[in-house]
Amino acid sequence: MIDRKYTNIAIAMIVLLCSLQISADQPNHFTAEDVFQLEYASDPQISADGKQIVFVRNFMDIMKDRGRSNLWVIDVASNDARPLTSGNENHRSPRWSPDGKKLAYVSNEERGSQIYLRWMDTGQSAKISNLNAGPGSLSWSPDGRWLAFTMFVPDGGGPRVKMPSKPKGAEWAKPAIYIDDLRYRADGAGYLQQGYRHIFVLPVEGGTPRQLSSGDFNHGGPLNWTPDGQSIIFSANRHENNLFDPRNSEIYEISVRSGEIKSLTSRKGPDRSPTLSPDGSKIAYLGYDDRFQGYQISHLYVMDRDGSNMRKLASDLDRSLQSLRWRGDGKGVYFQYSDKGNGKIGYVSLKGKVSKIADNVGGTTLGRPYASGSYAVSKNGVVAYTECRPEHPGDIAVVSRNGAARRLTYLNEDLFGHKKLGETKEIWYKSSFDQRDIQAWYVLPPNFDPAKKYPLIMEIHGGPFADYGDRFTAEVQLFAAAGYVVLYVNPRGSSSYGEEFGNLIHHNYPGEDYDDLMSGIDAMIDMGFVDEQNLFVTGGSGGGVLTSWIVGKTDRFSGAVVAKPVINWFSFALTSDGYNVYYKYWFPGYPWDHYEHYYKRSPISLVGNVTTPTMLLTGEADYRTPISESEQYYQALKLRGVDAAMVRIPDASHGIARRPSNLIAKVAYILDWFECYRTKADVAEAN
Repeated sequence: MIDRKYTNIAIAMIVLLCSLQISADQPNHFTAEDVFQLEYASDPQISADGKQIVFVRNFMDIMKDRGRSNLWVIDVASNDARPLTSGNENHRSPRWSPDGKKLAYVSNEERGSQIYLRWMDTGQSAKISNLNAGPGSLSWSPDGRWLAFTMFVPDGGGPRVKMPSKPKGAEWAKPAIYIDDLRYRADGAGYLQQGYRHIFVLPVEGGTPRQLSSGDFNHGGPLNWTPDGQSIIFSANRHENNLFDPRNSEIYEISVRSGEIKSLTSRKGPDRSPTLSPDGSKIAYLGYDDRFQGYQISHLYVMDRDGSNMRKLASDLDRSLQSLRWRGDGKGVYFQYSDKGNGKIGYVSLKGKVSKIADNVGGTTLGRPYASGSYAVSKNGVVAYTECRPEHPGDIAVVSRNGAARRLTYLNEDLFGHKKLGETKEIWYKSSFDQRDIQAWYVLPPNFDPAKKYPLIMEIHGGPFADYGDRFTAEVQLFAAAGYVVLYVNPRGSSSYGEEFGNLIHHNYPGEDYDDLMSGIDAMIDMGFVDEQNLFVTGGSGGGVLTSWIVGKTDRFSGAVVAKPVINWFSFALTSDGYNVYYKYWFPGYPWDHYEHYYKRSPISLVGNVTTPTMLLTGEADYRTPISESEQYYQALKLRGVDAAMVRIPDASHGIARRPSNLIAKVAYILDWFECYRTKADVAEAN
């Protein structure tokens, strides 16, 4: 038997020599330090005449380890881009005034997040609000005199019990916290303050905001003023049982003068994201008839302003639609969707004819290649959007009225212009379970040599109703730069392939998606450049579920990193922040009524089979897949004598990579774990 101390020393020396070789031979690859240099564009807003685009330019503050954002404006004809704001603050949500002379936006440059106004001709700006909470869903009135927005309003009284008075100078424990709300904490926000989000209006000249909505309900955007400025169209779930039936939202109209609310829809299921036609006669919105399935695609509907004559448009497009925008003449509606892992903008006329406007929409999720991005449309039909490819995160692009697409910004050219990224390639293959076509992508190490054999990492997406695609991904590029081929797959259950494909895992997850993933591994090995003795697997959230499921069913992987997983569906259903949703959409009912169903789908049921060295990695403030899930699995593996470790990310929520250093740490720990077991096997063979 090899002495572990000397083995570890040998491993460390090999890793050091490998890293020195990489730094000597490959100096121009993407590195961990480069994460702080990444930039991306988001939330493009195009002027009514289609000549200028204001967008959010996002960057990293290396000293504060935070993402920051400024506003920039770019001239569509000349590509001339200039900053409107600067500094290490966050400026966001730019919105053009109806006449195009002013810009409203939100900034935290002074106390909290406030609404600012900028005069585009002079460059002057002024803070026009003094709010106690951050505003959202900014919307100009048609006459340009008012701004509507949503804001959280606290609704909590004092302590429930009265404590005796403390002696002067006494140091007592922090007071107890009394909770009786159904939804009392949320991932990324922590334990919630009691209260609700309401609709307000604020004079553009500044002054006191006036609250329009009331009641124990959350009111959401987008907010749509009617052409006469007398009403606002919005969506909310104002049903009395809204917390127990959280998806049953409706479209409402509220009077700006009186606050009177009228419901325009009434079906069972979500009706949301309304947008009013230019003449105010019709409302386009998203929704579906709720069947309590795990994956239900959002359809596009149009109805008259009073809620009558509802009809579905683009009904033959079997994809989930979002982000509706009316054409300037009111003859049709633009929308965003994802198809086979690629972001699209589409258009449907009121007569039902569907056409595609743009591809490659995305680029606002830096860590992993998820669907994202946004767009805007001018009155004369010029479309601005965030464009993304595997070689770069989101940049600004436009589609002119003749249909020609053109990229306007190159925000990372200074970083990537002298660096070589791993090449991303698409692959389709058959699942061993039912011969269904499965789409995937693989990323090759820079300076890839097809005559060599490379270790492979399979990186699995979360959701599980989500999709990866041909988009930039910092984490995968870092894996590739370390010398790995990286495979990422859209197994059954992924979005962007239609409702039937998404619901193949309904009440059956994890299930045959395991076969889809293993077939992907086999397809990569068949290409001839993958070392099948050095296979590794990782994934986060739903990908963590599948990673732990995989190592419970096979020992073909040399190492695994299970990130922010669900290990025990029973405990997850009663500890996650979405516990009022999961039990009836992802499962047939309450966990105590269906214990066997919950257990047989839980990776903990297979832990007795695991021999693969496995690391757990989770944020300590994760309320979506609480760290107690990782602790259960870690302790079970330790009890069984499996080589296991646990990495806890302090203060991190489910979105671990929200802070740049956490993204870097996540990748570093994964690579360290894999490199250890990759080189350990080599050392063992050498001896």
